[in-house]
Amino acid sequence: MIDHIDRSILRHLQEDGRMTATALASKVGLTVAPCHRRLRDLESSGVIRGYRADIDPAAVGLGFEAIVFVTLRQVERTIMAEFEERVASSPNIVEAQRLFGSPDYLLKVIAADLPAYQRFYDDELAALPAVERLTSTLVMKNLKTNVGPPV
Repeated sequence: MIDHIDRSILRHLQEDGRMTATALASKVGLTVAPCHRRLRDLESSGVIRGYRADIDPAAVGLGFEAIVFVTLRQVERTIMAEFEERVASSPNIVEAQRLFGSPDYLLKVIAADLPAYQRFYDDELAALPAVERLTSTLVMKNLKTNVGPPV
């Protein structure tokens, strides 16, 4: 059960994942030892799934983004498993969701530019198993990204 102190810990870590345990304890009104214990409990229970750097794709030459809706010809367990495995292993697909209804999947794809995206579309996306239809929507501007759930 997550209480208001745990939620406060999570909010502060979403803002600054590099915050020291001492600084975090001060922010949430605990001493270091109980704050650190709560932090370990949140990590071991899977509430905190990990820590990572939030990298600006454009700053590393990947400023082109597209949202791709995928409809499969057949929704069969083995085909979906292979499709999902290939999607998960593709570094250019940075987000992927399986959907109820149609389309079957939503993918967020990054690339250097439009020609690089076209090559990825032709060589990778169109070659995914059982793809019936791919519909791309180009991202004009990101308004909100990587914020995490409200806690």
